[in-house]
Amino acid sequence: MAEACLQDEILGTKAEIQGLRESISSMSVGSPIVHKDLSLVTLVPKWSGSDASVTLEEFLSSVESAAKIGHWSDPDKWEIAVLKLTDSAKLFYQRCTELHTVLFFLEVLYYVMNSVFAGWRKPM
Repeated sequence: MAEACLQDEILGTKAEIQGLRESISSMSVGSPIVHKDLSLVTLVPKWSGSDASVTLEEFLSSVESAAKIGHWSDPDKWEIAVLKLTDSAKLFYQRCTELHTVLFFLEVLYYVMNSVFAGWRKPM
């Protein structure tokens, strides 16, 4: 009698182990889980728009690079860019409420980067 109970328990355990193996194998077949790495915010320099700060092109490039590496969404990317604004750039952003929509903010930044500062380089 005890032997029959033991055999039933062994069969049940084997079935459970097989079910767990199938669960694990099905998890690795699907797309990998991607986690955001927001610690990369530290790689993005602050930007004030002054001669002492990095160029706008460098600022946007660092935001883009950190976002790509850290798997940030577009809203994450632009919120971090806004958080990194300082001094006159921050005041300008705060006063110009139209910039608070992400799309308009991007359009203005790219316009400024591509047309106003085209060909302009910060003196060394």
